[in-house]
Amino acid sequence: MKVNHNILQLENNYLFSEVAARLRAFQAEHPDRKLLKCSIGDVTRPLPRIIADALKDAAEEMAHAETFRGYGAEQGEPFLREAVARYYTKRGLTIAPDDVFISDGAKSDLGDLCDLFDADNTVLLPDPGYPVYYDTSIMAGRRVTFLHGTQENGFLPMPDPAIGADLIYLCSPNNPTGAVYTREQLEVWVQYALDRKALILFDAAYESYIRDPALPHSIYEIPGAERCAVEINSLSKMAGFTGVRCGWTIVPRTLLLDGASLHDMWFRRMSTKYNGTSYIIQRAAEKVFTDEGQAAVHEDIAYYMENAHILRAALTKAGIWTTGGDNAPYIWLKAPHGLGSWDCFDMLLNDYAIAGTPGVGFGTAGEGYLRFSSFGTRETVTAAAKLLETL
Repeated sequence: MKVNHNILQLENNYLFSEVAARLRAFQAEHPDRKLLKCSIGDVTRPLPRIIADALKDAAEEMAHAETFRGYGAEQGEPFLREAVARYYTKRGLTIAPDDVFISDGAKSDLGDLCDLFDADNTVLLPDPGYPVYYDTSIMAGRRVTFLHGTQENGFLPMPDPAIGADLIYLCSPNNPTGAVYTREQLEVWVQYALDRKALILFDAAYESYIRDPALPHSIYEIPGAERCAVEINSLSKMAGFTGVRCGWTIVPRTLLLDGASLHDMWFRRMSTKYNGTSYIIQRAAEKVFTDEGQAAVHEDIAYYMENAHILRAALTKAGIWTTGGDNAPYIWLKAPHGLGSWDCFDMLLNDYAIAGTPGVGFGTAGEGYLRFSSFGTRETVTAAAKLLETL
């Protein structure tokens, strides 16, 4: 028996698990100090009432023979796929409900999509970037090459004609930097993919935080993307579904690679390995896309964005370079005093009881930077901001 030795090439600890372990150790050593978590990638606001009520109503349906539901459609229930399609229609995009696949979240789909591609593909990753892109690529035994984000390019690296790639991961708004690609920049990426017959895996999990009307929310706002891009999205940060679990992936029928329909391959994969997202969860997700649901979730989004404003203002007052926080819930800051990422993490934790996330955990280009999240409570963010002003 042989194990998948590719997995053994990964670091023993996933970044966020390592941060959590260090925070637990700090709390055990200093039980009387209040920890101000600005590292948290989890939401803190409760589910809007319209969504919580939908969960209860759907659960009640399961208790009655006439409304009980068993196995559902692997691709997702039609009512939710149609709701997602209408969400795009409001932005002037035509997405067929049959091209929408419902799942339990973006992370799952980002990893599961690897099933569709041969190991003999080169993956192009932005650095810094969400660790799942790299980890799942290594698990699958693929070659990985990087484009580095820097202060000079606004942490929005653009394609290099000298670099060949088969699979391209893009995240906009970006986790961890909060940077957002413009329409013109995405046009360049789409043309690059079309020229090389490559595929863009576009992570749009934070698109609902974009405030600038000139910035694109979807890769499908770019002509030609329907022939070279898959889009992954989630309700985790839009609607507080981190503990509820629901997301979707769009695989257009127009997407043909290596003579095969990626849509048909993804459907075959889902029908074999996934029994469908819970009916109860899908009924709750449906409410997110109603007018009342959108009003409720955007109230929470506004709360988190105000948190981002408070944190960034404090860092600016302290003379620390930052980006993000205006169209994304993350703030990317240059570590003060020339510190490295983990040294900055330890300094903030030990001296101020503030927790961030070390930038180097998102890639080598993240060394010397730190990520703050705006998903904490207002009390936590305000207390942290007062301390950060004194850095």
